[in-house]
Amino acid sequence: MTDLASDAPQDQVSPKAAAALRGAMTRLLEGRPQRTDGRLTKENLYKEAQISRATMNRAYAVLADWDAHIATHGKTTPGESQRDATIADLKKRLAAKTQECTLLENKLKAAATAIAALHHDNEALRQQLARDVSTTVIPIRPRRGRQRRY
Repeated sequence: MTDLASDAPQDQVSPKAAAALRGAMTRLLEGRPQRTDGRLTKENLYKEAQISRATMNRAYAVLADWDAHIATHGKTTPGESQRDATIADLKKRLAAKTQECTLLENKLKAAATAIAALHHDNEALRQQLARDVSTTVIPIRPRRGRQRRY
């Protein structure tokens, strides 16, 4: 009869290194890293534990637990899912604001065109008025004998 405990991988690292790796693994899996960006990678695991990659590679039991968790739950942390949702929301809001800016820019161009046309018309009228200096404006006066009623 084979003993199942002897079949389990045994760490070939000090208890201190194994504890550091387990603590780092817990922090990474809970989405509260202290020394890395929080991605669930083995590189972040040994950096978070502040040990060398070679030491991590000899922690067979810890790595087996790591691999089992990643196989079951994937490499997405709670922080990453929230970050991805925030990024998606921000992209959606940016697209809406970009569309709004484009619409306002088109309205501004139309207004500038209308203002330019009105300016041109105004200048033409001023030139025409300057040419017709001989025109005399005569005010309209009421007829004599009649009183105005207001």
